[in-house]
Amino acid sequence: MQKIIIKTGRTYPALAAQLGDFENWIERELGAAPGEWRVVDVQRGEALPAVADCAGAVLTGSPAMVSDYEEWSVSTAAWLREAVAGNVPLLGICYGHQLLADALGGQVGYHPQGPEAGVVDIRLLPEAGQDPLLAGLPAAFPAAVIHWQSVTALPPGAVRLAANDFEANHAFRIGSAWGVQFHPEFDTAAMAAYLHHLAPALQAAGKSAEVLHQSLRPTPHAAGLLQRFARLLAHQAA
Repeated sequence: MQKIIIKTGRTYPALAAQLGDFENWIERELGAAPGEWRVVDVQRGEALPAVADCAGAVLTGSPAMVSDYEEWSVSTAAWLREAVAGNVPLLGICYGHQLLADALGGQVGYHPQGPEAGVVDIRLLPEAGQDPLLAGLPAAFPAAVIHWQSVTALPPGAVRLAANDFEANHAFRIGSAWGVQFHPEFDTAAMAAYLHHLAPALQAAGKSAEVLHQSLRPTPHAAGLLQRFARLLAHQAA
């Protein structure tokens, strides 16, 4: 049985050269051994394994937009529907979170207040107290965010798990699949680099990258979500 990282995009070349790409950051926070997780680059046309051969999957973020319905994204959504029906544990991050929601009947679109960026506080909702992945986390914790689109409506049957004043759907679960709008894999260096790179776009949207940079701080509880997911898979395999 394979554990896979579904690569839906890539970071900026200069940042990748310096810090690695999304899958490297995810593997770091999973505490993964070399080769433990197989990376499948769906954006570049790599084929996903049969759902029956998959023990679990993490979906990366992406600069792409779910609402563009690119061919690779639509085909990945079909695989996700099959995986959810087969109770394969999934964790979607940012774009992955939005793609999961859209694939299962939710709605995704541009946030009316523009982008959310930097490090923000995430609040757990009461339902998270019994959640297999989020239970035991602090009631509020900091997390890195950078997104223009959001899940505007959850899929039928989804459980809303986390929010903040900007974003109503920061985390949800449906079956054995979770989506998180925030980035558990981003460390402070990655978030700072994103704010620097996107400063003109953020400025155009009325956000000051300099002010957002002042809010940067460590996000250990958000990062720990990936190790929690790894332990969940290990427990299931035992």
